[in-house]
Amino acid sequence: MLTALAGSAFLYLAHWGLSNRLLESLLALCFFALLLSGDRRRWFWSGFFLGLLWFHWIGISFLHYGHPWAIPFVDLAIALIYGLYFWITAVIAEWIGQRIGHWTKTPSNSSSIFHLPSSILKSLALLSMSYVHPFGFDWFKPELPLVHSWFGVGKLSFAAVLAGVLLILTAFRLPRRQKSSGKILLPIAALVCFLAALDLRQPRILSGDPSGRIVLVTTHVPVDLKWNSEHLGPQIRTVFEKIDEAIRRKAQLVILPESVLPLFLNREPSLLQPLLQRSRKIDIVLGALYLTSDRQNRNSAYLFHDGSYRVADKAVLVPFGEANPLPDWAGRWINRIFFDGAPDYRPAAHPGTFTIEGRKYRIGVCYEGTSERLYTDRPKRLILLSNNGWFHPSVEPTLQRLLLEYYARKYGTTIWHSVNMAPSYMIQAKW
Repeated sequence: MLTALAGSAFLYLAHWGLSNRLLESLLALCFFALLLSGDRRRWFWSGFFLGLLWFHWIGISFLHYGHPWAIPFVDLAIALIYGLYFWITAVIAEWIGQRIGHWTKTPSNSSSIFHLPSSILKSLALLSMSYVHPFGFDWFKPELPLVHSWFGVGKLSFAAVLAGVLLILTAFRLPRRQKSSGKILLPIAALVCFLAALDLRQPRILSGDPSGRIVLVTTHVPVDLKWNSEHLGPQIRTVFEKIDEAIRRKAQLVILPESVLPLFLNREPSLLQPLLQRSRKIDIVLGALYLTSDRQNRNSAYLFHDGSYRVADKAVLVPFGEANPLPDWAGRWINRIFFDGAPDYRPAAHPGTFTIEGRKYRIGVCYEGTSERLYTDRPKRLILLSNNGWFHPSVEPTLQRLLLEYYARKYGTTIWHSVNMAPSYMIQAKW
């Protein structure tokens, strides 16, 4: 439990507005040290409680589907998935490490659970965990506790941090006859690793675009009302009021959240016309559904510009919520029980890009904005539309923001994020 608390502190400190670079750097080092010095039992319980502390909010969405009874079972399933994932990782690392230790005659102290070959393999496993996505869910990244630290979040920086931790752990467990030299050389080598991992750059988190050129709209529509036909009129009025306000402010672009118009907008000419008219005065990006000619549902972002519009369909869908990762027979069963038999959405083949005022913007809709897939070509700018009402109230918006900060640091991407049921913000990469 202590290991999981150290590995989750960054999330709750950010949620409570208490982020501190020194504290979070030390807590991250403690987290990695506790993991790398732990056996398979510690790894299981660490994964179990990390799953709960990071992702307990997933179960909240079942309230909106009318299944509150499912919440404890969902939470337990998530915790067990990550507990078993960590346990299997540790078992394999220890099994291979013991054999490597036998071949290389690496001493193993029977009074300690630390074994260097096994711990090296565990550190390699930590480096690769961000590439393993249970059921397609990729929000667990072991390096994420470094996002507000003094260290970089790229793989080379993360590897240097883990190497420094391993050197410190090895120094503490040297046989006495080697300690005089080891006490000097290993900590010095660890310090070199930590210095190599330093990255003092931090993106700025702003409540809006400082230039005034772009307006980020925040809405406050609970999920229970968003899909209620009786509440559709007020939502539509709010959309046009926000656009008209941005026009009065002489902004060039207004961005509204995911599904801010909860309907198939391309099939609603009475709404398209006033949006097209306003697009002659301001560019508009907003979220709505899109129905294809063959009746497939798409979760999309619309760009209205100079009397015409374009659509960017969501390319990375939410596991279970939008696309079921299970085999077809199991997926249909899950959808029938929990999601009223609703069909899955269909993803686009590639992430969308809009050109606005001569600048290219990668387009993301909620979950896909936290997917590595959107950043592989290092886009300079990203517009993200989200609806966080499914998980309100919880730490989910904070974890989402931390993941966006992680990608902004890693790829130098500036992000404009318009949100429903949480504050909108801009993440400005300064390099």
